[in-house]
Amino acid sequence: MTAIVTKDAPAPAPMSARWRSAIRAAISILVFALFYEAVARSGYFPAVLMPTLSKVGGTLWLNLIDGTLPAHAAATLYRVLLGMAIAIVVAIPLGILMGRFKPVENFFLPLASALMPIPSLAWVPVFILWFGLGNTVAILIVFYASLFPMLLNVWAGVRAVNPLWLRAAGAMGAGEKALFWKVIVPGSSPFIITGMRQAFLRAWIAVIGAEFLAASDWGLGWVIFDAKEFLNADMMMAALIVIGAIGFMTERLVFGSIEKATVQRWGMVRLAKS
Repeated sequence: MTAIVTKDAPAPAPMSARWRSAIRAAISILVFALFYEAVARSGYFPAVLMPTLSKVGGTLWLNLIDGTLPAHAAATLYRVLLGMAIAIVVAIPLGILMGRFKPVENFFLPLASALMPIPSLAWVPVFILWFGLGNTVAILIVFYASLFPMLLNVWAGVRAVNPLWLRAAGAMGAGEKALFWKVIVPGSSPFIITGMRQAFLRAWIAVIGAEFLAASDWGLGWVIFDAKEFLNADMMMAALIVIGAIGFMTERLVFGSIEKATVQRWGMVRLAKS
């Protein structure tokens, strides 16, 4: 009699880290939304000042499909991305030079230490006097706000590179170019990415404030400021949701992807336990 051998069913594949992260994010957002809805329905605030999520969602949907909010978001993103791009071009090379050469550090570090504590919005009236209203002021404010977090993180990252790595690479005949690409960039990359994250957050804070004061009639900051004048709290909340969504997607899709392709791939960071 022939024995019948049965194979055990394969174990289900474990849930991917990306899905677990998405579920955790959805739970956090849902809890916050339920808390907001409970406060809005409690009557503690007048309905005109704190609309329910259904009213906010309706306003958000109408202004998305007619193109109003996408157009304002595009104007704000243009200012953020251009200002940050200029800051990256300045901050990363300068931060590396500060970390590698003491005279450069001695010259620029006091300037950065003196200018960084000055709030970026404090420059808005000055820039308005110099450049007038419009994109130029908002872009310069974004540049100022994002420059110093990036500069100081790059500087700290270059200084934090293990000297043993540099000496070992030099002993094996690596030139300055090889040291830069093979040792300094990977070794300081966690600091560089952290600086870019901080710069992006400060850029958003700065651009919204600048649009309150300096933008003519385009941008999410201008939408919030204009809606406040007419007590359109639902429009204000809709614009805030768009800002939060852009920030969330940028963090997950852009910075998260950069981190996985660089520091995680190179083994430069330790992942937290789930």
